[in-house]
Amino acid sequence: MKIDKRIIPLAIGGLGIGTTEFTVMGLLPDIAKTLQITIPQAGHLISAYAMGVVIGAPILIGYSVKFPPKKVLIAFMILFTLFNGLSAIAPNYTTMLIIRFMSGLPHGAFFGVGTVVASKMAGKGKEAFYISMMFTGLTVANLAMVPLVTYIGHTYHWRLYFAIVAVIGVFALLFLKLWLPNMAANQNTHFLEELKFLKNKQSWLVLAITAIGFGGLFTWLSYITPLMTVISGVPGSQMAYVMVLAGAGMVVGNLVGGIVSDKLGPEKTCALLIFLMMISLGGVFFLSEHQNMAFILTFMCGALSMSIAAPINIMMMKAAPKSEMMAAAFMQAGFNIANAMGAFLGGIPLEYGLPYNYPSLVGVGMTLIGFVISIRYMYLYGTGTSDEKEIEECVSCDQ
Repeated sequence: MKIDKRIIPLAIGGLGIGTTEFTVMGLLPDIAKTLQITIPQAGHLISAYAMGVVIGAPILIGYSVKFPPKKVLIAFMILFTLFNGLSAIAPNYTTMLIIRFMSGLPHGAFFGVGTVVASKMAGKGKEAFYISMMFTGLTVANLAMVPLVTYIGHTYHWRLYFAIVAVIGVFALLFLKLWLPNMAANQNTHFLEELKFLKNKQSWLVLAITAIGFGGLFTWLSYITPLMTVISGVPGSQMAYVMVLAGAGMVVGNLVGGIVSDKLGPEKTCALLIFLMMISLGGVFFLSEHQNMAFILTFMCGALSMSIAAPINIMMMKAAPKSEMMAAAFMQAGFNIANAMGAFLGGIPLEYGLPYNYPSLVGVGMTLIGFVISIRYMYLYGTGTSDEKEIEECVSCDQ
């Protein structure tokens, strides 16, 4: 299958974003030692970045909707590259905390604009596949860059991690300039106009599916290390290979999710994938004591964790036809809320002394709720063109 070079700059941007977001987790002890803070304090750097994503996505999108998408994406990548470069030289904890928050600001906004640009570059019926191609950068980051950069940061110095991310940002800027096509800006909108999609019940259902249903997988991912080492008996020295296996699943699942979505439709694909998430998390709970099954389930859960990205984003753009970029940005906030909810709720059984396979049981409950919401969504809005007409009428009534 021939790759459209116009999508490559977006994928490189996703590679940089994925590398900076996920590598920090493996380098917290090194960062804590250099900055003379505790590991829990170093964990606040992760929270600061996530907060930047949630806050930055709607604000940056809101103030950039009237500008050409290519210029907007270049501006976002400049911010991303600048603040990751500054992270490499931050002298103390307070400064690092502020810089990590600033680094997160363009994350959701980049994917928000990029999602819409990717769908517009695609031919009819290929929108989900093009979006999945953009997210390939994120999955490749988990497969290859995160383990590699974690090793470099731990072996030499963690500051090299941020320097490498900044270099990736420079390459993304170069290819955005060279290969991303020019698209006209939407001059008939403004910040408050972009937020009107939040009056639409359909949009809230998609966000709920994302935050609750997708959040179920983070109950597994957040505690994968103790799950595999304590329950499955995998030596700690082999956890890097386990994460590569999960990353390989993400790469495969991301592409398959886009292809299936274009064939079945995003609504049916979303419901099917969330149902499979529920089954897989149930498998984690019951079968993780068997090491071979634990490996298979790691790949499956990794695949399912990214397979839903393309169809759920298409659903959101359908629900907000006049606010696509803002809606896509809110989806990034939704994914980060899913991350936080999964980690928090999944940790509750552990606080009561239950084994490390119990967070996945919480995940089964969350994905069950997400599945019920997705079925409700299909009942209310279906998949036909009449639904798009209904959305248009709803937006018109709001105006």
